[in-house]
Amino acid sequence: MTTRTTEGKRRVALVTGASRGIGRAAALSLAAAGLDIACTARTLKKGEGRDDSDSGKGATLPGSLEETAAEVEAFGVRALPLFADLLDSGSLHIAVDTLLREWGRVDVLVNNAIYTGPGSMVPFVELTPEQLMALLQCNVMAQVAITQAILPTMLDRHNGTIVNVTSHVAVGDPPAPVGQGGWGLGYAASKAAFHKMAGILAVELGPKGIVTFNLDPGYVDTEKQLLNAERNGLAGHYVGAPPSVPATVIAWLVTSPEATALSGQTIRAQKLALERGLHADWRTADGARG
Repeated sequence: MTTRTTEGKRRVALVTGASRGIGRAAALSLAAAGLDIACTARTLKKGEGRDDSDSGKGATLPGSLEETAAEVEAFGVRALPLFADLLDSGSLHIAVDTLLREWGRVDVLVNNAIYTGPGSMVPFVELTPEQLMALLQCNVMAQVAITQAILPTMLDRHNGTIVNVTSHVAVGDPPAPVGQGGWGLGYAASKAAFHKMAGILAVELGPKGIVTFNLDPGYVDTEKQLLNAERNGLAGHYVGAPPSVPATVIAWLVTSPEATALSGQTIRAQKLALERGLHADWRTADGARG
């Protein structure tokens, strides 16, 4: 894999949930690697972001698509910001249709967008069917829809890379209840279902040129996580990595020929970043500053 296609054009990446957090960092890492970046999120303009999580209470969140796009273009590549809301399936199809109409192709899909609305971090007895359905719709069905909409352009060229940003909660049980260092069934169940996509795509579409990965980012200090860690009972239980850590690994998976052999596997971002020296060690004072 290289940063340019066989037709001599820059590769195009679609990064979902790119107004902040891992998505924004991934967009910038891929732009630095020479890819054109289409990015989606609900927050178009600075100051519009709101925290809709169980503990967020509508607090303002930093970051926007406009800001991410400007940072992407500073690397000398193209940026295409696209509104998309996981709760609105129509907006997802409009975003993909617009991207394909404007740029004609997608070489890399980073399924990063996540819904952490009501029900994500509540005890089992408090989880309502409506909350669980919303989580499954946003964290499984939306990703399936986006991936199915993108795949034809990849299959036509017999080439494409899909990175699904999943989570340890998809495969591991919490060490404690919600509020005491653990997580809720709503969030975990939706991530567990999403976690199955990469391996199945590798089996079904690997022979047709599609490379897929699950990326477990580990505990990451995103803007929302920093705001809500104490209220969710997570503060002091985990050492967080900056979003640049999983973002650096995403760029490696997308651009390194070595990564192809890992298709269908779950990549532990923090472990790989340290083993391959892709990122300064954030666990040290120097690494945290750098």
